[in-house]
Amino acid sequence: MNLGSVYAWLESTRCSWSGSALPLRGTVVNAILLVMGYRSGKTRQVSVPFQTVDGSSSDKFRSPLFMNTCQSALSALSALIYLAIRRPSSHTFKQLLGLAYINPQSALNGTAKANDRSPYLGSGFPNKSLLLRYLQCSVFITAAAPFGFAALSYITYPTMVLGKSCKLVPVMIMNVLLYRRRFAPHKYLVVGMVTLGITVFMGFGAEKPSKTKAGPELSAYAQLIGITYLLINLAIDGATNSTQDEIFAQYRVTGQQMMFWINVFCTLLTSVISILPLPYIPVLHPSDNGTELQGALEFIRTHPSVTMPLAQYALTGALGQLFIFETLQHFGSLTLVTITLTRKLFTMLLSVFVYGHKLSAEQWLGAAIVFAGISVEAWVKRKDVHAKRIIQEKEKAKIKTL
Repeated sequence: MNLGSVYAWLESTRCSWSGSALPLRGTVVNAILLVMGYRSGKTRQVSVPFQTVDGSSSDKFRSPLFMNTCQSALSALSALIYLAIRRPSSHTFKQLLGLAYINPQSALNGTAKANDRSPYLGSGFPNKSLLLRYLQCSVFITAAAPFGFAALSYITYPTMVLGKSCKLVPVMIMNVLLYRRRFAPHKYLVVGMVTLGITVFMGFGAEKPSKTKAGPELSAYAQLIGITYLLINLAIDGATNSTQDEIFAQYRVTGQQMMFWINVFCTLLTSVISILPLPYIPVLHPSDNGTELQGALEFIRTHPSVTMPLAQYALTGALGQLFIFETLQHFGSLTLVTITLTRKLFTMLLSVFVYGHKLSAEQWLGAAIVFAGISVEAWVKRKDVHAKRIIQEKEKAKIKTL
């Protein structure tokens, strides 16, 4: 069963149950499972040493650009294959890639909501402006990754997790600052509650800071540099998600079309950077020994055991993105970030009942705050659905009286 048929079934079920959250639940389950695989593959690549052919030494793979190139290339291919399989016989290749006008009723994967300013609704389809938006997202993604890797050299991993738990805030801020997007008042309350709950839950977890090259103790100056890098990473991530929301608001494109173009541009950008003999550039190009591509290929030659984990990293990333971009299209970046942030919380809560693990009182408090925030969102949506139903019934009653 493909994504389109799953969504068609879920949407029909949602309609029959008068606004239930079944489509979102299905997406949440799929996104959580695949993002978990993606994260485990990424962690394996970054943290696990690999032995040389002769077994004389073990080294870590330190070519993040090469890793991202492999993942983005496979992700673009996966999106293209999916689009080709789902392609209606009447659609041209340009329509397949979202570069030509398509009747909204015949869209591949449903339609995104377009506002009154949508250039898609005009006589022509602005390919240039759309491709520039995709390129903008790709530049943001390519620039954000090095700052995330660099931050881990100055702060501990639990600190990084705590910082990432606040990602909803920059996503909302960037939506407001860059695109003047307004949210319902309750959205700000929900974002605040979820962010606070996740922060409390992670802050009082059992994870211990790992030792870094500088030793177990980090200076205040080093931590300040790390936090600065982390804030830059979060700000760029927020700009990426808000730009993706803007694309769906301005153009009727599917999640997989966006996935294809963003990954194509990411592959081109990272490939060019990898083959350029760049000098030492803090964060963006921390090595001055040849090109990153040469270093990555040499590492693979001397450490062949890295090949399988590298392939797993690219594959899980490609599969995960199919669901991630589907969620982006139908529910927006705030919902997607909420899913990724609450993933670990729900995993740990599940482990309490399945494996008998214990949580501290502070963690239970954090979980309660998160569930309270989610409950507020669910209550408001149910209230809106009920109000719409009453209006529809009144309109039907008026029509009958006529």
